[in-house]
Amino acid sequence: MKGRMSHRFSPLRAAAAACVAGVAFAALPAHAGIFDDDQARQAILDLRTKTDSLTNQLSAAQRTILDQSNRLDQLNQQVATLRGQNEDMANQLATLQKQQKDYYTDLDTRLKKFEPQQETVDGMQGTVQPGEMDAFNAASQQFRNGDFKNAAASFRSFIAKFPQSPYQPTAQYWLGNALYALKDYKGSTATWQNVVNKYPQHPRAPEALLAIANNQIEQGQKAAAKRTLEQVVSQYGNSDVAQTAQSKLSQLK
Repeated sequence: MKGRMSHRFSPLRAAAAACVAGVAFAALPAHAGIFDDDQARQAILDLRTKTDSLTNQLSAAQRTILDQSNRLDQLNQQVATLRGQNEDMANQLATLQKQQKDYYTDLDTRLKKFEPQQETVDGMQGTVQPGEMDAFNAASQQFRNGDFKNAAASFRSFIAKFPQSPYQPTAQYWLGNALYALKDYKGSTATWQNVVNKYPQHPRAPEALLAIANNQIEQGQKAAAKRTLEQVVSQYGNSDVAQTAQSKLSQLK
């Protein structure tokens, strides 16, 4: 009977053992799956954390780049502003320098009117006193305008006021012309003769002699005119005036 009971017990035990083994076997895969899901979730969380960190770093880098870009724009604006200011200052400086130069040029011009100056008059150099040139030019302008009476008075005034002027020979020559225009032949001849006597080396001297000869011809003094023309040729033979005098001598013969 024991043997039968043992025989009966064995299948039951085997069945029970099989159940336990089945449960155990079924339990093993389920536990392994849960373990894999946790690892995956953790990996995802880690990846998400890293992604968030990288995103934050990228955002920070973008903000830094944006800030630097804004600062660069500000610096460029400041440079442009400074460049504009520099150009304005350069223009202002150039304007001031020009104004200063013009001021000193004008001042120098004004001061020169009150100081003796070296001038070349009819090829002759001399010292011109303040007011000389203006007085001479005023008298010359009157002559050019045909105002011979006032021109003669102005030249006389000039000659008396500036006896050492390098304009003296020229002023006397034109005084003679003004007197000639006024038909004062005697006065014009005397004035021209003074130029020849006092300034024989002056360029106006041969012209004065020729003018005297013309005056003598108009007054019918041919012999005197011939002598005057011969003086021009002999004394100023290399001048253009001498050639004119020679031509007139040929006409007088």
